[in-house]
Amino acid sequence: MPEVSVVILASDSEQRAVLQVLVDSTSVARVVFSAPTLPTVAADPVMRRIQGANPNVVLVDIPSDSPLTALRAIEIMQQEMSHISVFAIGVLSQPQVIVNAMRSGAREFIERPTTTTDLLEAFVRLSTAQRKTQQEETRGRVFSIVNAKGGSGATTVAVNLSLALQGAYGNTALVDVATVGHTALHMNLKPLFSVSDALRNLHRLDHSLLEGFMTRHESGLHVLAGANVPSIVEPSTAELARLFDMLAAHYRYIVVDVSTRADATARLVSSLSQTVLLVAHADVPSLWSAARLQQYLAEIGGRDQLRLVLNRFRRTPGFTETDAETAAGVKLLWKIPNHYAAVSTAIDRGIPLIQQSHTEVSRAFSGLATRLTENDAEVKRAAWSLFKTV
Repeated sequence: MPEVSVVILASDSEQRAVLQVLVDSTSVARVVFSAPTLPTVAADPVMRRIQGANPNVVLVDIPSDSPLTALRAIEIMQQEMSHISVFAIGVLSQPQVIVNAMRSGAREFIERPTTTTDLLEAFVRLSTAQRKTQQEETRGRVFSIVNAKGGSGATTVAVNLSLALQGAYGNTALVDVATVGHTALHMNLKPLFSVSDALRNLHRLDHSLLEGFMTRHESGLHVLAGANVPSIVEPSTAELARLFDMLAAHYRYIVVDVSTRADATARLVSSLSQTVLLVAHADVPSLWSAARLQQYLAEIGGRDQLRLVLNRFRRTPGFTETDAETAAGVKLLWKIPNHYAAVSTAIDRGIPLIQQSHTEVSRAFSGLATRLTENDAEVKRAAWSLFKTV
């Protein structure tokens, strides 16, 4: 069935007939309603007919001798049905009419006499724009997790945060770019592929192959596991950008375990992220390291997306949250309470705390997920497309 539904408004019966034949000839559109009259007010009966037909496109023929009624109709339809695209049909020898049509809200101005090719190209342009808008609106958000110093708990935060996001929203991926990956170990997974496999196959990587490289956790979380041994050759900027572009197009949330990396990869991943969580302990060595690392990551820009997460936090007399922010040079976002024994046991068993009983720590991870997504807009209705995918 053709994808584009079209309404034709033309006072000339011969022009209406010609436009219907041309629309049908494109093989991507069909006429759902046509009328010889144009709406002059919002309550016009023809407006109700158009709204009932719910078209993607309305073709409005603009008579060269009396264009004002047609221009007014375009303006009314854009006011009352802004989701519908209006294509004006007219002669190119009247530039002021063209300008007025576009100002009234017409998306396209197509020359009369019109051809099937003219209409098909206009439909394709509209479809391409709709698809681009849809991709931008639904593009996934990237959260990177970085250790201020070794052992701060970045992997624990990354694993539990990604599981919390998956449980709340679904469609979440966990990507391990640590020098030696541990996220799979934390979840008792035995991956067949790693991030290295995805990078080596970028030349043929599509959404289907990307999912094939993922290891599926029982929660539904997709995990792109880290390397088992340090890589001799580091991925290029272009390679990482291409991989994360595909991840953001496929998943709603992407959590990246950067762990203790402090290199070009860490910088690039941070620059591709909406938020970078710098995980530290509330002690002098950890906060000192956090200050140095935030300076390093911010050298290429992006200081605003850095946030501090205090792990294994417990209140210390004389030490405040403001002290932590001042020492690290990063605004504090969240605190994870100190339950080292429970966390250590969870790692050894391969069962993350977020999957266990509602402990204080698991609630903290759920709260972090909520905090990171509190300003996210709801997923918008998918735009129609000439090229729908299954």
